[in-house]
Amino acid sequence: MAGHSQFSNIMHRKGAQDAKRAKVFAKLIRELTVATRSGQPDPAANPRLRSAIAASKAANLPKDTMERAIKRGSGETDGDNFEEIRYEGYGPGGVAVIVEALTDNRNRTASEVRSAFTKNGGSLGETNSVSFQFNRVGSIRYPATAGSADDMLEAAIEGGADEVESDEESHDFLCAADSFHEVREALQAALGDPQSAEMIWRPTNTVPVEEDAAVTLFKLIESLDDSDDVQNVSTNFEVSDDVLKKISG
Repeated sequence: MAGHSQFSNIMHRKGAQDAKRAKVFAKLIRELTVATRSGQPDPAANPRLRSAIAASKAANLPKDTMERAIKRGSGETDGDNFEEIRYEGYGPGGVAVIVEALTDNRNRTASEVRSAFTKNGGSLGETNSVSFQFNRVGSIRYPATAGSADDMLEAAIEGGADEVESDEESHDFLCAADSFHEVREALQAALGDPQSAEMIWRPTNTVPVEEDAAVTLFKLIESLDDSDDVQNVSTNFEVSDDVLKKISG
């Protein structure tokens, strides 16, 4: 499993998800606004908005908050004009890092991202400096309680997913970018609303790191995640189970 998924599972076990509830909501609101602006306010005709709504429901974002975000995106009410930006760079140990952001202030976001890299042993690179080490794929996540690994494999086959990765925390369905929305809807019909549904950067190869580097990398990811502007962080590192146990405590 790639580094950021491991990081997410660690933070889930530590209960940090609840502590960051407001930040999660802020990111979801931005995605709802931008998703609406990029297509139509009708989710039936806007696959990206459907995915954003599904993610918002999974996170228990209040319905009226979702509706306000969609109205801002459709121009019915005033709101900030967010734009999508991607940053690429390297973390400790030469680990590749891709940062996706939605921002209304490029200078602020660039400063925050650069600071996170600098303070945690990383360095920003040029656009496309590391993305060649990843594939763009669809990811639909369900909690482990959604069913057994065998049940999820059957759902993956029937829903058109390329594969499903199951562990004690979740089931992650992966599919080609051009079939993402069809697979998400098939899985939703079979399993209900997903925990998350998004396009991700999946590494073609992973870089193993030892404990010291892993600790610093997790700090880098957490620092990036703390920014309201940052929506997703993708990496290509992995850690052994022994190192993961030491870090998660």
